[in-house]
Amino acid sequence: MKPQVNIIAVVDVIGALSGSTLLGGNLCMMDDGEHNSAHQGTPDLCTVVQPGQVVSWTALAVDLQTPVEIKNISFVPADNGHSRGQSQGQAQGQTPGQAQGQSKGHAQGRSGGEHSEGDKLDLDVWTGVVPNWLQPGVAYQYRLELQMYEGANSVMHVDTPALMCQQH
Repeated sequence: MKPQVNIIAVVDVIGALSGSTLLGGNLCMMDDGEHNSAHQGTPDLCTVVQPGQVVSWTALAVDLQTPVEIKNISFVPADNGHSRGQSQGQAQGQTPGQAQGQSKGHAQGRSGGEHSEGDKLDLDVWTGVVPNWLQPGVAYQYRLELQMYEGANSVMHVDTPALMCQQH
């Protein structure tokens, strides 16, 4: 087992801001896991992981002069795993662990935390550890929130990516 799986979210920031959506080709997610993750290259990426593995998320902008950052990662509750639309606010209940944002080697933020609108997270990488209680074959969806620039319409999210423990 690889000790870490890296997930990269590649964002067409200009397209996302122009269309007010991360869908329609504006978000491409991929991982480097050793298992066959489903939906590579789409916002519906389902990354296959194993308990104890570190998962690392990074956001990259297609246009290098247009910044994009991960604002937050939150997991849909285990009993509501098939819901694609989560209302505003953080998911509550049992989640597959906490993702933590890091920039230049120290913690800057955490999944599930509340941040005021004025906070500048400036996160490069978010990481978390896959807990051992995840059921194999069950997709645990998460909300990926991305921030592009600043302002009222600068934060967008998708609720479709997921982590899934490998079946034996």
